[in-house]
Amino acid sequence: MAKRTARIFSGAPVVTAFMFDDTALSERNLSVKVFTEPTAEWALFVLNNRNRDFRDHADSDSNHDNKYDIVSGPVANDDIALLFRTFANGYIGIEALVEGMKHRKLSDQYSFHTDHSITYLTKTEVVSCE
Repeated sequence: MAKRTARIFSGAPVVTAFMFDDTALSERNLSVKVFTEPTAEWALFVLNNRNRDFRDHADSDSNHDNKYDIVSGPVANDDIALLFRTFANGYIGIEALVEGMKHRKLSDQYSFHTDHSITYLTKTEVVSCE
C-alpha cells in the first residue's frame, strides 16, 4: 500500500509501525466500539461510515462524529467489497451479507479516531519500502 500511495501522490514509500496495548480498550476514559466478528451491526456500521451522505451522526451505527475514540473489529477489505456493493444495491438482504462474510478470512484492525486515542500508541519504527 505504501508503494502504491507513493506512486499516486509521489514521494518515497514509508511505513511507520506502532505498538498498542489493547488492555487500554477497557479504560473508562476511552469510548470504544468493539466488533468480535462480522455481524449485521458491524456491516451497517461499516456501510454508514463509508457513506458520505449518511446524516444521522447520533446513531450508534455511525462514527462520523467520532463518538468512539477507537473502533476494533474485522477489516472490510477488497475481498468483501463486491458483497457490500451487492447488499447496498439491494440485490441481497442483510442476512445473506452476513452469511457471505462468514466464509471469508478476515483479519482484525484497530481504528483510532481522536487525538486522545492516539496517545495510546507507541511508535516503534519507520521502514523505507523502496
